[in-house]
Amino acid sequence: MTQLARIKVAGRAAIVAAVLLAILPGCFAQTATHKKKTPPKPEPTAQELFEYIRGALLSLSPEDGINDNVDVTFDAATGVLTVKQPAGHCDEFFGALDANDVVWDDFDPSDSRNTRERLVRVTMVSDSSKTARTCYDKANQVDPTVPANRVRLLFSYAKADQRSKFQETMTKAIKKLIALTGGAPEHSLF
Repeated sequence: MTQLARIKVAGRAAIVAAVLLAILPGCFAQTATHKKKTPPKPEPTAQELFEYIRGALLSLSPEDGINDNVDVTFDAATGVLTVKQPAGHCDEFFGALDANDVVWDDFDPSDSRNTRERLVRVTMVSDSSKTARTCYDKANQVDPTVPANRVRLLFSYAKADQRSKFQETMTKAIKKLIALTGGAPEHSLF
């Protein structure tokens, strides 16, 4: 082989080696990336969802002396969320609710005598044959004026507006808690 032929072969070999060195690290990096898939995040438990909802109900509570969320408890065995307000308390039966019927609205609780803080409320409806809530007055007597076919949770509009994606995140937590406590899970109707 002539000197010129040896130089050409050596040059081609150097080019091939350089190309391989440039390509191979990328291949190894891709392989390593594919091997390091993170495991899926575990689904939250009913207790974790309750703690999230409870925290929001208390920290974003209206402060008008009527609609305040004074205390919130949850019985995981029965799926009952109890919200205590100044006038009494309501037992909310999450296992009776339908996750397809979760609606948010802007609510002004003012009346002709008093101006009150603007609220954001979420309303959930029960399955047609189930009671969604039972409300009690301060004397622990059932309040028959409160409709039993829906649950309403109240938040201060001004406070909730400060949290990014509050309604979206709260809706997800509520729907998951409904499903975990035996209520009708979300499904597509159409």
